[in-house]
Amino acid sequence: MPALCRDCLTEFDAGARCPKCRSPRILAHAELNSLSIAHMDCDAFYASVEKRDNPELRDHPVIVGGGQRGVVSTCCYIARIHGVRSAMPMFQAMKLCPQAVVVKPRFAAYVEASRAIRAMMEVLTPAIEPLSLDEAFLDLTGTARLHGAPPAVLLAGLVRRMETELGLSGSVGLSHNKFLAKIASDLDKPRGFSVIGRAETEAFLRPKPVRIIWGVGTATQTALEKAGIRTIDDLLGWEKADLSARFGSMGERLWHLARGLDMRRVNREEKLKSISKETTFFEDTSDPDLLDGHLWRLAEQVADRAKAKHLSGRTVTLKLKRSDFQLISRRHSLTDPTQLGDRIYRAARELLDQAGKGGPFRLIGVGISDLAPETEADLSRDLLDPGAAKRAAAERATDAIRAKFGKDAILKGRALR
Repeated sequence: MPALCRDCLTEFDAGARCPKCRSPRILAHAELNSLSIAHMDCDAFYASVEKRDNPELRDHPVIVGGGQRGVVSTCCYIARIHGVRSAMPMFQAMKLCPQAVVVKPRFAAYVEASRAIRAMMEVLTPAIEPLSLDEAFLDLTGTARLHGAPPAVLLAGLVRRMETELGLSGSVGLSHNKFLAKIASDLDKPRGFSVIGRAETEAFLRPKPVRIIWGVGTATQTALEKAGIRTIDDLLGWEKADLSARFGSMGERLWHLARGLDMRRVNREEKLKSISKETTFFEDTSDPDLLDGHLWRLAEQVADRAKAKHLSGRTVTLKLKRSDFQLISRRHSLTDPTQLGDRIYRAARELLDQAGKGGPFRLIGVGISDLAPETEADLSRDLLDPGAAKRAAAERATDAIRAKFGKDAILKGRALR
């Protein structure tokens, strides 16, 4: 059986240890050298960047977030052992892990690290489909002849290079399509490398819960359970037509994925249609101050992403999900595209005032769409809001200060709600 040492990249027949360096970090699989679709996901990315940049944090539980009434953006694996999770209220996280070090997000640092990782990927293949700053699909079909090594070796070399040159780790999933590659990358975090081959696809999927399917959230899972579908094996008992009749286009998608069928290509040129950010509350809430604080943080994060991608958006969207899982979505079109957090927040705040009376809510989200280049952003002046130009100039000045001194150099009071 083909095997690979993940430390020195030696290829050999399967064994307990590498015959060259004696490392036990061995990857062995019958289809190791024939699979080429991968998903790479950085491990606790924001927290890992913080620990890399501040070595004093290395052995401490780290939470990236802020404010007693704020939420956890992400946390390191030490904090996760104590039960801390993303989107958890900070007060709850600090009860679970009172010794944690809380760090304010520094998105400029995360974008810089993401770009460095992307550059390493570009050396291996042009077929890269980023999903966020810290994860991407890669198609390495046909690269073995160019690099003189199969995709598995190239991917192991990628994460080794990330660790040695950037001080960041990642987990890799390798399979024959995107759906299975993404599942595989979650199987052995952190610093994992998992393979799902064609021959084992059905046996692997059959006992898994339906929530393993990418896109099946709580609401979809509840609807499936009402139909008696809890596992992939349950899905396999349904005809495609019956699933489509009951669940629409999602039903047909479920039928294919339950069989490990995914024809989507790794698409480098796929045009970004929107930029959004949402958070699920640890406890349902109607607290207007808490909702407003989340709204500002989300608007600021959307603006940061838009600026990093040199984009702007004309339509602002607010998303709310009630405690009964009923989804509320409202949109507002601006006179011109924006990438300013202040404008995104103010538009979303008006939408919240109109739609936010029916709580309690379990989720809030903000996004922009109808994207345009940043050169088209914020060109007009709002005559009804004479303070808009001053706030825009202040935000640009704040961006410059944060880029030089860190994301937490300047904070707005509402960000601490």
